[in-house]
Amino acid sequence: MKKISIFLFSIFILSSCVSKKKFLELEAKQSDTKDELLKVETTLQKCLIEKEKQTYRVESLNEQVSSLKEDKKNALKQVENLTVLNKSSIDGINKTITQLDEKDKFINGIRSAMTQKDSLNLAIKYHLTKNLTDGIRDKDIVVNVEKTVVFISISDKLLFKSGSYNVTDKAYTILEKIAKVINDQPKMDVMIEGHTDATPIKRNLIQDNWDLSALRATSITRILQYKYGVKPQRLIAAGRSQYIPLAPNDTKENKSKNRRTKIIIMPRLNEFFDLLEQDAE
Repeated sequence: MKKISIFLFSIFILSSCVSKKKFLELEAKQSDTKDELLKVETTLQKCLIEKEKQTYRVESLNEQVSSLKEDKKNALKQVENLTVLNKSSIDGINKTITQLDEKDKFINGIRSAMTQKDSLNLAIKYHLTKNLTDGIRDKDIVVNVEKTVVFISISDKLLFKSGSYNVTDKAYTILEKIAKVINDQPKMDVMIEGHTDATPIKRNLIQDNWDLSALRATSITRILQYKYGVKPQRLIAAGRSQYIPLAPNDTKENKSKNRRTKIIIMPRLNEFFDLLEQDAE
C-alpha cells in the first residue's frame, strides 16, 4: 500500500512538472504572438496611412488630369479660333498688299506725271525767261517754278501808269510774249493777280486798292483773251489789294516792289482732283 502511494505521488509530481513547462511554453508563445500582433497592427496602420496618402495623390492627380483636359480643350478651341483669325488676317493682309500695290502704281503714275509736269514747267520757265527778259531788266520781271506752278511777277511800272488800270503801250510787247507761251500750253489754266501797295486811293470808279487790283487783273485778262486769243475758260482774274506785300510799305522802293501783277500758269485742278477720286475708288 505504501509503494502504491509513493508511485501515485511520483506520477502527480511528474504531471505537475510537465504542465508547468507547457504553460511556460504557451506563455512564451502568447508573448510572441502579442509581439507579432503588435507588429502586424503597426504595419497595418502604416499601410492605412500610406493608402490614405496614395488616395489623396490619386485624387490630386485626377484633378490635375481633369484640369489638363480642360486646358487642352480650351487650347484646341483657341487654336481653332486662331486658325480662323489667321485665315481672316491673311486674307486681310493679302487684300491690303493688293491695295498697296494699286496705290504704288497710282503714286508712281502721279510721280511720273508730276515729273513730266515739272519738266514742262522748267521748259516754260526757260522760254519765258529768255523771251521776257530780252531788253528788259531782270528785276522788273521774275519767273519762278514751284511745285508744277509757274509764277511770273511783273512790276506795274511796266504795265500801268500810277493809280491807273489802263495798260501802257510797252505792256503789249510783254503780254504778247506771255500769251504765246500760254497758248502753247492749252491744258494749263492761267490766273492773273493784281497787287498794290498800302497807299489809299479813291478816284472815279476806284474806291480803294481792292478795286484797283481787281481792275488791273481784269484789264490784263481782257487783253490776253481779246487781243491774243487765250481761251476765256482758262483765265482767272483776281484782285489781292495790298494784303500780300513783298516788303513793308515804308519806303518808295518797297512800295514799288509791292505794286505788281502776277501771272500764274498752273495745272487744271479740277482734272487733277477728278483723277484722284477715280483712282481712289
